[in-house]
Amino acid sequence: MAKHAVLSSGAKLWRSLPCSKSELRLDLTLACGQTFRWRETADGHWTGVIGGRVWTLTQTEDTLWYYVYTNQSGAGGENSSEDSLRAESVTASHHHHSEMEAEMLRDYFQLHVKLGDLYKEWGAADSHFKKISDIFTGVRMLRQDPTECLFSFICTSNNHISRIQGMVERLCQALGSPLCQLDQTSYHDFPTLSALADSGVEERLRDLGFGYRARFLQQSAKQILNTHGSQWLIGLRNVPYLEARDSLRTLPGVGTKVADCVCLMCLDKCEAVPVDTHVWQIAKRDYKYTSDNGQKTLTEKVHRDIGDFFRKLWGPFAGWAHSVLFCADLKKFQNLKEMTSLKQPKNEEEREGESKGLKIKRAFDLHQKKKKPKLERQKKAKMSIKTEEV
Repeated sequence: MAKHAVLSSGAKLWRSLPCSKSELRLDLTLACGQTFRWRETADGHWTGVIGGRVWTLTQTEDTLWYYVYTNQSGAGGENSSEDSLRAESVTASHHHHSEMEAEMLRDYFQLHVKLGDLYKEWGAADSHFKKISDIFTGVRMLRQDPTECLFSFICTSNNHISRIQGMVERLCQALGSPLCQLDQTSYHDFPTLSALADSGVEERLRDLGFGYRARFLQQSAKQILNTHGSQWLIGLRNVPYLEARDSLRTLPGVGTKVADCVCLMCLDKCEAVPVDTHVWQIAKRDYKYTSDNGQKTLTEKVHRDIGDFFRKLWGPFAGWAHSVLFCADLKKFQNLKEMTSLKQPKNEEEREGESKGLKIKRAFDLHQKKKKPKLERQKKAKMSIKTEEV
């Protein structure tokens, strides 16, 4: 049976792109809640699906390594993935495939965007961002397939990341085409719109634990196909942000937050800032945001105002900056903050305080030394008096 690839056991079978960790960190980007289909299958190795193919990605300090499994004509092929890759390497189309895959990866991670330059801009405009971004480098915005992104995010309402991952996985296994099997794990493509729109889908998904979301998934797919056609979603990449967001909000189960996530994560709307209660808390706690007049619920106005607040602060790529802070606030990454604070050099105030303390200690020690001979003379004098008395 085919196994998950590991760089150390056959690097010559991998391909690579130059990419430093300051431009992309896989562990943060793939696990911060913008995609739900990547799993860490070996230390620092992430396996998932892009463009109907299964990939394993890993990275060294300045290189992004990738391995594309080629026995993907059905689940559980007999040949190992390495044998298939060797077989493919002798075909004339190998070079063409290789270029195509490199381009898919560049597009998926939007590697043409210079993240380091954006971090500098955001840090210069926002001291809180600067402090966070020194720890959370390389958090990039993915450019996902619009169908996968939209229907994954319909599953996110009143939900948390690990539960959403399970749901999306069940959705793919139930309705997606099988791609391959690695170490007893079956990989499937994301379901097509027509598979999602099928009349029996709602009941099937309810049986799989999707609850009320089952109806939203089936009805949204059906509405897209009946009203707009299969190319409508990808076509939203070419319309202005607010128009795309309003169009998405006509679908069952798609509110402002989900529409903003889809705009940002697959429709090229870099200014979209998805606002949920979590982001609202960040705005109030870290930016002393108070324009909500003590609102208890996240209204449309609060959503719009917070988005505008961050757009004004961070500029045209505000959605990308927001994802860095969102990532930094996730419980699973708190250990990064703790580790960094232990290693971190002291700030100026602390160093100044320590320096003052050292000076005081030295002065005290000097004073004690000067006092010592005097005390000893006094002791000796007392002793000689006692001796004489005896």
